[in-house]
Amino acid sequence: MGFKCGIVGLPNVGKSTLFNALTETAAAQAANYPFCTIEPNVGAVAVPDPRLDKLAEVAKSAQIIPTQLTFVDIAGLVKGASKGEGLGNQFLATIREVDAVAHVVRCFEDSDITHVEGRIAPLEDIETIETELMLADLESLEKRVDNLSKKAKGGDKDSKEQLDLVERALKLLRDGKPARFLERKAEEERAFRMLGLLTSKPVLYVCNVEEGAAADGNAFSKAVFEHAKKEGAVAVAISAKIESEIATLSREERVDFLETLGLEEAGLDRLIRAGYDLLHLITYFTVGPKEARAWTITKGTKAPAAAGVIHTDFEKGFIRAETIAYDDYVTLGGEAGARDAGRLRLEGKEYVVADGDVMHFRFNT
Repeated sequence: MGFKCGIVGLPNVGKSTLFNALTETAAAQAANYPFCTIEPNVGAVAVPDPRLDKLAEVAKSAQIIPTQLTFVDIAGLVKGASKGEGLGNQFLATIREVDAVAHVVRCFEDSDITHVEGRIAPLEDIETIETELMLADLESLEKRVDNLSKKAKGGDKDSKEQLDLVERALKLLRDGKPARFLERKAEEERAFRMLGLLTSKPVLYVCNVEEGAAADGNAFSKAVFEHAKKEGAVAVAISAKIESEIATLSREERVDFLETLGLEEAGLDRLIRAGYDLLHLITYFTVGPKEARAWTITKGTKAPAAAGVIHTDFEKGFIRAETIAYDDYVTLGGEAGARDAGRLRLEGKEYVVADGDVMHFRFNT
């Protein structure tokens, strides 16, 4: 489960260092979490959630299976990528498949690592990448206008509605604004997603800072944070160098290492949490003697759809969900204690799942 995040960035910003640290983390986790697999440009890492360990302790679960976050290293982003420069076409195809974009921005000075533009200017770097994405979106939409116009003139209602959406998006892009800022009605959301626009993806800015600024950031990262706040995006400050050093450490070694640096948690943990906030994701749990498992859903998901995340049959044949709040499950000593105390609830098809719910689904096949 979890979500797929594409990592983009200009050359020499630390993108590869960060991605390598993430994939090393995934490799280190593989022994404990067998679902973690690595491909050349994909790394799947477990989402840290102390609640899962506690639930497993209470239920004496034999196995712990966290939800996961998949990172995709998107290569080929340079000036002119929208016109096929570098690995532009590969980059454009890959980014359409992700849920969000993690934009790695260089926020450190190092004379040994040259910047592609010869200066450290994170806001200009952001503009460069955003411009390439917008140019690609403009070209994509402009190609559709003639065909949609013909169909709309012929009385095709769907084409008329889609043409209106396309023209509004084009106006926004021509004004130099990404498609995610397009004002749209709830009923237009599905059609908007089907346009496959690169700048429609939520953005998470990852400020790659020097080791000494990992805890509090620096002047460069502060500028990025301000930029993110203005556009309703999310930003985190991470030292890719530190992440690469702690990636393969044991849990105990990691704690000690972070303490020596004055850090409470790894940057990867902050990155995951920021990503979940950005996409409005929450976690529910299934717990039993065999396993304690975390599942990721979007905030506002109803019980049948949440069940469908486990298996489509669960959603199709949904009857009810036996539900216990996390705090009740832990405080009352598990399912039996919660049931005896009247804290186990039977929820129907309209129930909106809450973060931390412990659930057992009843269904017909």
